[in-house]
Amino acid sequence: MTDKTYNVLFLCTHNSARSVMAECLLRRWGAGRFNAFSAGSFPSGTVNPHTIATLKAFNHKTDGLRSKSWDEFATPDAPVMDFVFTVCDQTAGELCPVWPGAPLTAHWGVEDPAAAEGGEDKAMKAFRRAYVELESRIKIFSSLRVEALDNLTLQSSLHLIGTVRGPQDEAQPTGA
Repeated sequence: MTDKTYNVLFLCTHNSARSVMAECLLRRWGAGRFNAFSAGSFPSGTVNPHTIATLKAFNHKTDGLRSKSWDEFATPDAPVMDFVFTVCDQTAGELCPVWPGAPLTAHWGVEDPAAAEGGEDKAMKAFRRAYVELESRIKIFSSLRVEALDNLTLQSSLHLIGTVRGPQDEAQPTGA
């Protein structure tokens, strides 16, 4: 058994919704085993208010969350990442920086909740749906015995996790 804490970076274009939710979720479910970070290729500069509302509804702390550039994590003094996950299709197709340490990568595409149309109720449902989908994947990921898997097996597992969608019924805050 190892005491290593793994660094994980979640990427999305604007770093205002999905990647921020993933960062908060891994902080909850991977506490002590993972350091979670998020960033964007073209950060919006602000976290989407629906993201904040969704995270608060599921009892996450939102203090200090901010939209930031992936450039912050490509500098020599940045934490070396063990894993980098893209959570939007646009970022997955972009040319990413070369990450120090050659982290394992996977694409965990989630539909953009910020693109939901139809008013406040539909927007909140879209954000909750994205939250539940990410939570399903992160629970699986955080339960992996990373230290016991070889890189090929681990890489295969990471790609499979990207296909998990989560419960299909309406996501509701549970007071976790």
